[in-house]
Amino acid sequence: MELDSLLVSVKRLFELLRTRQINYLLVGGVALLSYVEGRNTEDLDLIMVSSTLKKLPEIHLTSQEQYFARGDFEGLKIDILLTRNPLFAHVLRRHTTTRSFLDGEILTATVEGLLLLKLNALPSLHRQGDFTRVSLYENDIAMLMYQYQPDPAPLLKDLSKYLTGGDLEEIEHILVEIQRRIDNFRNQSSLKKE
Repeated sequence: MELDSLLVSVKRLFELLRTRQINYLLVGGVALLSYVEGRNTEDLDLIMVSSTLKKLPEIHLTSQEQYFARGDFEGLKIDILLTRNPLFAHVLRRHTTTRSFLDGEILTATVEGLLLLKLNALPSLHRQGDFTRVSLYENDIAMLMYQYQPDPAPLLKDLSKYLTGGDLEEIEHILVEIQRRIDNFRNQSSLKKE
């Protein structure tokens, strides 16, 4: 899909969501672009209540599972995270902000909301052996942590409600490693400036 037609489809989709009063939240790579530079993405990720999908026949669903759906809107690929998943519902309720996007205001996940979603996905991606997506997600987390310096303690507390002990422990280790890399980078940068 060419960029111009992609942007037109994205604008039409958000206008459709607004006029139909659909509760949604922009997450994923496009949301991340509103916070940091340098992230490429091939689709649009939204959190939505599953019942609202019936109000959007323009989105042709290509697959639907318990917590996820995938669809197409005018050639635009859309991944939908369904609020049947308690963490997705939590992010929709508690981690929403408005960001400028394509000459308008779009409901977007906060930095903390994006971090919760990325961190939550990592243990499963590790088990699947999906090195490419693990690397991408860890890089997204590192960029957000570097630029916004959120306190990881509330994130871990939130995640403890939704993950088992082993997965939570793995996430703690990942956060420690990312913070170590950030600290090393900052130290090296400050030494070069001196």
